[in-house]
Amino acid sequence: MIGSKLFYLTIFALVCVSLCDDLPVLGGPKELSGDELKRALDELDAALAKLATGDGPSYKAGKVTKVTSQVVAGSLTTYTVELKNGDAAKQCTVKIWSRLWLEKDGTNVRIECDGDDSKVDTTY
Repeated sequence: MIGSKLFYLTIFALVCVSLCDDLPVLGGPKELSGDELKRALDELDAALAKLATGDGPSYKAGKVTKVTSQVVAGSLTTYTVELKNGDAAKQCTVKIWSRLWLEKDGTNVRIECDGDDSKVDTTY
């Protein structure tokens, strides 16, 4: 009796896990699309423009491969994107951590590019 209940419970759990593969994990990264993706790309353009006004590099976003968002202490948006600096283009990962409730230093931008040891890490 207990063996058959355990068997059916195991089968039920396996079916649930296989059907729930596409459901987002709470607190985990979620790939963006539609209006959320458009807002995230606007946020990326604004962050790159802000970097260019200071001592940072003057990057422009090219082809965007993937954008994810994750709720942390604020929101962390991660971009896999081609960044252009003049004629040169690099494949980069850009992370924008926004904590809108902070009046000062509420946004952190980190840029790491493939094959480039220099990293951008700035907060404004």
